Amino acid sequence: MASKLKNLSDFSHTSVPNGKNFKFGIVVSEWNAEITGALYQGAFDTLLAHGVAEENIFSYPVPGSFELSGAADILLGKKAALDGVICLGCVIQGDTKHFDFICNAVADGVTNVGIKYSKPVIFGVLTTNDFQQAKDRAGGKHGNKGDEAAVTALKMAEFSSTI
Repeated sequence: MASKLKNLSDFSHTSVPNGKNFKFGIVVSEWNAEITGALYQGAFDTLLAHGVAEENIFSYPVPGSFELSGAADILLGKKAALDGVICLGCVIQGDTKHFDFICNAVADGVTNVGIKYSKPVIFGVLTTNDFQQAKDRAGGKHGNKGDEAAVTALKMAEFSSTI
């Protein structure tokens, strides 16, 4: 969780695996596109920076965050050679309980797809109180959750390949 005192996209304190032998899918929500576009760019650039070849990154847009887990399930069912899927989205609190239902469904869905396929399916979904918090976590003062999701995917793919 980001704090006012920390940029969580600083990975100088940890080693990040080389991704040259990995293939990843990125599923990104079109809803809140300004935010999710920044998350996507962060994830894509981080994968490239850590050795994943551009041709081994498969990107797919979906309408909203609710569709992320279904898309990850379809993707892993059809592209079994993937080492993991990064799910990127942004749900901003509104005046109704819709926020709670969507956030819970996406978190559970992403978890269940990973368990179903025994592959890393990464939750790179911002769940913020307002648009400014989302901007702060999509390349702003708290870093980029897309970067963090890509590093998590690399670490979990490495973990999976060594077991």
